[in-house]
This record gives sequence, structure tokens and C-alpha cells, in this order.
Amino acid sequence: MDLLPDLWRQDYWLPPGVTWKDMEQLDDSDRPQPCDLLIALPLALGFVAMRYVFERFFAPPMGRCLGVKNRLLVTAAPSPKLESFYTQRSRQPTQSEIVSLMLSSGKTQRQIEIWFRLRRNQDRPCQTKKFGEAAWRFIFYLTAFLAGLFCLIDRSWFWDHRECWRDYPVQRMERAHYWYYMLELGFYGSLLLRISVDIKRKDFKEQVIHHLATMFLLSFSYCANYIRIGTLVMLLHDSSDILLESAKMFNYGTGWRKTCDTLFIVFAVVFLVTRLVIFPSKIIHTTLVLSMEVFEPFAGYYFFNVLLMVLQALHIFWAGLILRMIYKFLNGKLEKDERSDEESEVEEEEEDKGDVDQEGECYWEKSKDTLNSKLSMLTNSCVLNNLTNHRSSVSDRMRKAQ
Repeated sequence: MDLLPDLWRQDYWLPPGVTWKDMEQLDDSDRPQPCDLLIALPLALGFVAMRYVFERFFAPPMGRCLGVKNRLLVTAAPSPKLESFYTQRSRQPTQSEIVSLMLSSGKTQRQIEIWFRLRRNQDRPCQTKKFGEAAWRFIFYLTAFLAGLFCLIDRSWFWDHRECWRDYPVQRMERAHYWYYMLELGFYGSLLLRISVDIKRKDFKEQVIHHLATMFLLSFSYCANYIRIGTLVMLLHDSSDILLESAKMFNYGTGWRKTCDTLFIVFAVVFLVTRLVIFPSKIIHTTLVLSMEVFEPFAGYYFFNVLLMVLQALHIFWAGLILRMIYKFLNGKLEKDERSDEESEVEEEEEDKGDVDQEGECYWEKSKDTLNSKLSMLTNSCVLNNLTNHRSSVSDRMRKAQ
């Protein structure tokens, strides 16, 4: 029972010498209140519903305009024992498990391996689904960035970051900034609500950490009236995410390779500049150093900056993937998005195997099996012909001898 009052202790959230009463100098509509965060939940559910409508009715025609097509997949032949193992135990059986499956299913090792590859291919997300996800995020990031830029570009703290702390905490909150906060918070909440059904990518864990850190940052900065610096953080992040999602959209289409490559190069430059240069040198420097010109360190100061450091660590992780992509791009080896467009587990294995074609079919395996079958028939035919000829020759010699 005492936990809730302790949570809102002013020495946790506010600098020394500042109390909640100081913020009450502002009207209720002009200052952030913790209860306002409750609106994020219905907004998150609203975003989930809007996304469903968008991916169902608007994304498909957009995808057709860009030439997005689903791959043709060969389905695995029905096999109750293999299907039971696939769904209940593992998608990738070990060698010992394959031996056991050979005995129970009556199939050869090669047949079992091919069956599991085909079955995994059936679970791979289709191009239209991936395009729908990218298009939805692109629409939101573009809208959020333009709206954020519109309501911030003429504010003093946009150009002079010392203004983020002038008269703190008695800083009037504008309604535009309130909705900017709530919509961003609701959007990231919707991403977490949908994370179990969205495409699972290689950086799945990092994405979850990023979404949680972002939501904690938004919630804390709102309650502590760090809204000025918070809006700058959101605007900075949305700027490069627009380019990433647009590059993905063209990547899923047909005949847009040059456009996709151009967007990727622009995205890489913007990401590296905003996340590795501007974010630490401007945003973190502002919260870590410039804020100390106004107040002394306190618990919330450390908490806020630790979360910013977590985001910066994720930026470095993603920057490493992007630099690796740039290296492959310059060497003509770039085939997929190393950052977040590569499916973990399924697609990774299928593209490394080399025996599954781009359409998802085991073309090489089918051709090899057909060739082997024909060679076997030809060999058998030759052997039979030779044996028949040999027997005829022996019979002729025996008749002549008689």
C-alpha cells in the first residue's frame, strides 16, 4: 500500500528544491499529469485497429503499384508424423532426431530434410505482409515527423538547447506537444501489442528493448515535464525511420532496385549522422551537462540518462549492421537488410542453403532427383540390354557348337 506514494516522491522525479507544488503554478491543462498517460492504452488499441484496416484495404493496392508479388511456394506433402514433430518439438531436427523420424515415417534422410525445408518455407512471411508492415510504419513515421517538425521548428529550444531547462519545471505544455507525446506513446504501445504476430526479425530482442526504453523515456519525461527535450528525441528518431521503411517498401517491389539502393544510402547517412553524432553530442550532452547548469543531479536525472544510454547502445548495435550492409553494397553482395528486414531462423537458413530458389521452391533438389531418376532408368536399361545381348550371343554359340 505504501509503494504508490513512495513511487511519486518528489525527490525521485524532481531536482532538489523543486516540489510538485511548484508545477501547480500552471493551470491543469498547461502542465503534464501522470493520469494523462492512461490515454495511451486506448490510443494503442486504436492504432492496432487502424493498422488492421490499413493492411487489409490500403496496403494491397499500394503494393500492386510497386509490383509486390508473393513467392510461389511448393507445399510439403502431408505427413502426420513429421507435422506432429514440426509443430510440437522443433522446426529443425537434429541428426539423431532425423534417424528416429526415418524409422517412424519410413522416409529417407534426404526426403525428411526436403520436407522440413518445404514446411519451413510455408511459414515464411509473404512479401505482401512484409510490405504492409513497412508501409504502415512509413505512414506513421512520416506523419509524426512532419507534425513534430511543424510544432517545434519555431520554438526556441529547437535551436538553443539551453532553453530546454529555462524556468524548469514551470514550463507551459502546449496541446500540440501533449498530443505529439500521447500519439507516439500509443504507437509504440501498439507495436508491443502486435509484436507476437508481427514478423520476427533477427534483432527481435533489441527491438523489444528499444520499444520498452522508448516508452519508459516518454512516460518519465512527460511526468517530470521533460517535454521539451522529449520532443526533440522523438523528432530525431523519426527522421531516419521514414527512410528505412520507404527503402523496405521499394525493396519488396519489382523493378525498383535503383530507387531502393538510393534510399538505403540516404538512410544510412541520415541514421549514422543523427544517431551517432547528433544524438550523443546534442541530446545526451543537453540532458547530461547543460541541465546541470540549472539544477543538481537527482534520481530522475540518472534514470533518464541511463535510458538515453540504452538507446545509444542500440544505435551503435544497428550502426554496426548498417556499416556491414554498406560494405556488402559496395562489393555488390548486398541481398537483404541486415538490420531488421531479415527473418530470424527461417529465412536465414533457407537463403544459406543454396538448394531453395528465389520463389521458395526446391528447384535444385527436384532437378537433381529427376536427373538421378532418369540416369537410374537409363543405367538399368543399358544393363538389361547388355545382359540380353550377352545371353543371345551365348545361345548362338551353343547352337553352333551343337
